[in-house]
Formats: sequence, structure tokens, C-alpha cells
Amino acid sequence: MTKKYQAPIVKKAFIILKAISTSSQGLRISEISTRLDISKSTVHGITAALEDQGAIIRDSVSKRYAIGITLMELGKAAYERIDFKNVARPVMEELMEQCQESVFLGIRNGDSVTVIDIVESRKDFKITSPIGTALPLLAGATGKLFLSLMEPKDLQKYLHSNPLIRYTPNTITDPDQYENELRKVQKNGFAADDEEYISGVRAIAAPIKRYGAYIPAIWVVGFKASMSDKKILSIIEQTRDAAGRINKKLSIQP
Repeated sequence: MTKKYQAPIVKKAFIILKAISTSSQGLRISEISTRLDISKSTVHGITAALEDQGAIIRDSVSKRYAIGITLMELGKAAYERIDFKNVARPVMEELMEQCQESVFLGIRNGDSVTVIDIVESRKDFKITSPIGTALPLLAGATGKLFLSLMEPKDLQKYLHSNPLIRYTPNTITDPDQYENELRKVQKNGFAADDEEYISGVRAIAAPIKRYGAYIPAIWVVGFKASMSDKKILSIIEQTRDAAGRINKKLSIQP
């Protein structure tokens, strides 16, 4: 088997970009170096190149780097190319009206799940999140859903390399129990989160068939008080039905 060339400098550049993009106030070279355990000279060289291309910009007073216009333009172009958003949107709006909870659309992106669209609940108290938010892959309903789609060998390898994290008292951290949950997801066609990622919050997720390079999913999120045991049964069916309707629409796309 041919060994893939990893291009370490490119990998470090993306790690630095991610660190800068997730910092609300920007980062100095020393902070990037300390946080990522990369030498100052390497950070200096990479940030200089990224700044030259407009991917990042440095404040002349604070010396902190923030995301630049070029990267924003690239992100906007990539976002606009995910055209299944437009197919899913009307179905998401209908699902929100049915269940009265916030409806999310997202894709797996390596070790995270990226939110690419949301239809917010009309309630005053609701769950929401900005488009582009990255959720941990091993968290909640979406994590179960995407991991359930993996080949058994790949799943075993992934879980071995990425231990389960306890987010709340309800989080499943036993690997055997977690794998049993994934088998239920495969059998039932949906994944549930009962206060496993955020206390007081429930979620139901259903898969959408692969679209090109993307693996999408749709999920409903709300407070446990409104997503009662009785109501959640209806939400499960509504979410699965919505995913099915999106799949049907995608299958007739040119």
C-alpha cells in the first residue's frame, strides 16, 4: 500500500488557521506557539506566508492575528457549493413547524460535525447555533449517527484512538455500551441524545444519503421540558420522514 505524503507544513498551517479562527480576540505568535507546541520560528514563517496571501491579518497595535478576507471568501465559496442545502431547506422548515423545535442540517468534517444550516424554533427559549459551528464527533445524537455509518474495522480503530468523553452525567463512556447504541442506530434509522451532550437538552438525528463527498444529516434539538417522552416519539417519526423526503428530492436532482 502506498504511503500518503502528509505535507507537514501544510498541516501545521491549517492547525494554526483553525486556532486563530476559534479565538474570539485573535492570537499572537507566542500564544500560537505555546498553544500548539510549534516553535516560534515555524509559527512566524507560516503566519507571514498566510498574511501575505490574505488568509489572516495582524492588528498593528495588539500584534494579534485574526481571520482575513481571503479565507472568508474561500469559506463563502465552499459553503455556496453545498447545493443540497437548498433542497433540504423547505423540508427543514416543515419539520420545524411540525415539532416546534430547532432543526439543524450538518455534515461530517473529520473529527467534527459542521452545522451548515438551521431553522430556528419560533419559541422564545430555544436551542440555536451559528452556521459553521463545529460539534465534536463523539458527542450526542449526531456523533452516534455518523459513527454508526462507519465500517466495523474503522469504527474499532477510531474508538480505540479517540476515547469517549463525559460531557454530562448521562454521557455514555463505556465503549461496549456505546457500540450497542450504534447498533440500535443502524437498526432503527435514527440516533437519540437524552441529555448526553448538554444537560437538559435532547436531540433526534436521521441520516441523509451521501451527496458527492459530503455525508449529511438532519437533527432536531430542544429542551427536555418540551421534548417530553410522549412528544419525542412523534419527533422521531417526523425527523426520519424529513430525511426520507430530502433523500427522495436529492435522488431526482440532475
